[in-house]
Amino acid sequence: MQTKLTLRLEDRLIEQAKSYAARTGKSVSQLVADYFSLLTSGKPPHKQPVTPIAASLRGVLRGAQLDEEDYRNYLEEKHR
Repeated sequence: MQTKLTLRLEDRLIEQAKSYAARTGKSVSQLVADYFSLLTSGKPPHKQPVTPIAASLRGVLRGAQLDEEDYRNYLEEKHR
């Protein structure tokens, strides 16, 4: 049985949802239903494919001896 649900959202978000739904060939209702099913399934969300830029960065810092203090020092230097 299907029941009507009213959501109150920002206009911009509604337009983005409609645009995404059109691109994926689904209705906004189906997107919401899919998302609610995902939230309640107890399964971890599927992994998004890694973009080429992100893939190119994989392993760049392997073996680097950096820690939180190094990052603090970097930020202090950057914002002087």
